[in-house]
Amino acid sequence: MQASRLLSILMLLQGHGRLSAAVLAAELSVSTRTILRDMDQLSAAGVPVWADRGREGGFVLREGWSTQLTGLTSDEAQALSLAGLPTAATELGLGQAATAARLKMLAALPARLRDDAERIRTRLHIDPVDWYRAASPPVHLQAVADAVWRQRLLQIRYESWKGISERQIKPLGLVLKAGIWYLAALADGQTQARTYRLSNIQQLIPGMTGFVYPKTFRLAAYWQAATQRFETDIYTGRAVVLATPQGLRHIKEFSALVAEAASRSAKPESAGWTQLTLPIESIEHAARQLLGLAAEVQVLQPAALRRLMRQRIAAMASLYPD
Repeated sequence: MQASRLLSILMLLQGHGRLSAAVLAAELSVSTRTILRDMDQLSAAGVPVWADRGREGGFVLREGWSTQLTGLTSDEAQALSLAGLPTAATELGLGQAATAARLKMLAALPARLRDDAERIRTRLHIDPVDWYRAASPPVHLQAVADAVWRQRLLQIRYESWKGISERQIKPLGLVLKAGIWYLAALADGQTQARTYRLSNIQQLIPGMTGFVYPKTFRLAAYWQAATQRFETDIYTGRAVVLATPQGLRHIKEFSALVAEAASRSAKPESAGWTQLTLPIESIEHAARQLLGLAAEVQVLQPAALRRLMRQRIAAMASLYPD
């Protein structure tokens, strides 16, 4: 840990120039006293680091000197692709490795490019978590990630809408979608990958046995096809509605597929209403969604949805007698 910290101090000084002990301590999550001891060790090892006193003081490397110890460790190399996703890197157990990899990359850049890279880092933040949802990583995330990196079989107990089952799987890749982690994997005897939500894994036993990764599998292409298939399959019906301008805006917030259908089918009617043909998951689900729009929407078809809307509206009205 100390050797890694000493190298990180060199990377920070090489990347930023003069830095105070307090700033270095905050960056590396140690005490100022620890930083001062580290500086003594660096100096004793022949590193030309100087301490400038005063208000604008701090530690600085001799002008023109740079370390050549910029080789990436295995963890740091894995963390490179997560450099813009600090939350994901931390949840995967690669937070410190991502920081170290970033420092090494900065140290290897010319001064001009280094300044540009730091400017972008401090002015761009990527938040992968959806609104109104706490970021809580699944219990088994790091164990699953390790199996993905090492191509190791996993034995899992998994809860789906069909019930609880136990299966052995080949983990092929992880996906972070709107703050939720998913796993693409091949179950025993299957030739097509399936998607598993990590929070639904009740128990996991890491295996020591490896497997041959499918040469034709591409995670990004698989996920795009799987999400398109999910969105297409989940909408099993159609509804025709009238919507006010405000109602139309809210309907377009239901999902991208609904928004596209609303725009494509929009037919202006009298008094500012617009007729729309929308995909729906079910009569029950559509009623819950459309009731939230109150008088901004009116259902024309199907008849079953109109009846359910009337029943729900009547039940609500009975709760508020004069």
